[in-house]
Amino acid sequence: MRRKQVAIIGAGPAGLMAAEELSSSGVDVTVYEAMPTVARKFLMAGKSGLNITHGEDYALFTTRYGASQPRLKQALDRFTPSMLRDWAHALGQETFVGTSGRVFPRAMKASPLLRAWLGRLASDGVEIRTRHRWIGLGDGTFLFETPTGPLEIRPDAVLLALGGASWPRLGSTGEWVEELRNAGVDVADFQPANCGFDVAWSDHFRDRFAGEPVKSVTTTSSAGRFEGEFVVTRHGVEGSLIYAHSAALRDSLSATGQAVLTIDLAPGRSEERIERDLARGSSKDSLSNRLRKSVGLPPVKVALLRECGSLAGMSASQIARLIKALPLSLDAPRPIAEAISSAGGIRWEGIDDDYMLRARPGVFVAGEMLDWEAPTGGYLLTACFATGKAASNALSKWLAHGCT
Repeated sequence: MRRKQVAIIGAGPAGLMAAEELSSSGVDVTVYEAMPTVARKFLMAGKSGLNITHGEDYALFTTRYGASQPRLKQALDRFTPSMLRDWAHALGQETFVGTSGRVFPRAMKASPLLRAWLGRLASDGVEIRTRHRWIGLGDGTFLFETPTGPLEIRPDAVLLALGGASWPRLGSTGEWVEELRNAGVDVADFQPANCGFDVAWSDHFRDRFAGEPVKSVTTTSSAGRFEGEFVVTRHGVEGSLIYAHSAALRDSLSATGQAVLTIDLAPGRSEERIERDLARGSSKDSLSNRLRKSVGLPPVKVALLRECGSLAGMSASQIARLIKALPLSLDAPRPIAEAISSAGGIRWEGIDDDYMLRARPGVFVAGEMLDWEAPTGGYLLTACFATGKAASNALSKWLAHGCT
């Protein structure tokens, strides 16, 4: 009998995981990738240390996916963070849990893991064709633009893993949206996720403090209360502490045109203590010096206080209150091209329980093409791996049952 032909379009974590699963199910697998090399975003994410998953309790882990948890949990249950770590270990890449609970390969970088993975795929007979950009969907056919001209294929099944719309220079362009919408697929508009925000800094503050970290603070929004640090940029603010709030802040801006992040600049001190410390400061010192010497605020925090409200005429009690709950008004999310990830994509209603497009039987989807988001910390990669595995397993069953 002729072996079934499966095409995977997109060679990121979701697509490569699908290829690994399918290669062991007795089908011929070809992966098509638009870029000259595979997994570019994966490699970029690993340059500063590949945060592959998270080591927290699994029940808590699954809550990080918000409204998409019910749809993602089945896939995550079948490829949990501990299973992912076992998978990496089988590729010769031991992992460890950092002090933040994030899980990293011992090598820290993505490249050793990717090399071992590609070696396994090659030995399993997976063919990867780079510089093959998907440009059209026909009646059971898929059209590609290649270095040697147009290519049309008619596989038995297809798995799409084309990514979202963040970091487009690395391949996640979101160009597939119009093609699938024309095919009757319901796709939510992409929005930036895990992103920075614009703030209307004064010229003085921007020129003096752009690039400066604001350390040891606690931030609060409707997303919750988180401790850490963020970075002042020329445009506004960014960093992991900002990303933790980004979905809530973005949605607030979209709904009301306003978003406020409340910052505790001295989480280790009570409001009463700060008031006493200010009162004890030398009357000969300027307010800035008293904030620095008595309260322990570095220049960037003092400047933030002045940016967010006039301190002139304020009492020690009022200043202490502001230090503990500084309201930072945000103007807009930074562009999606700068975001770590994206929200939006194929709505869950557009696929069945097996990750197949309702509008296109035989076409499965995985990864960031789907409408879900998660914070940084290994949650994004884990769900990409897990949905790639889930969609490929469903595809195999679909083929085995006569494509019905």
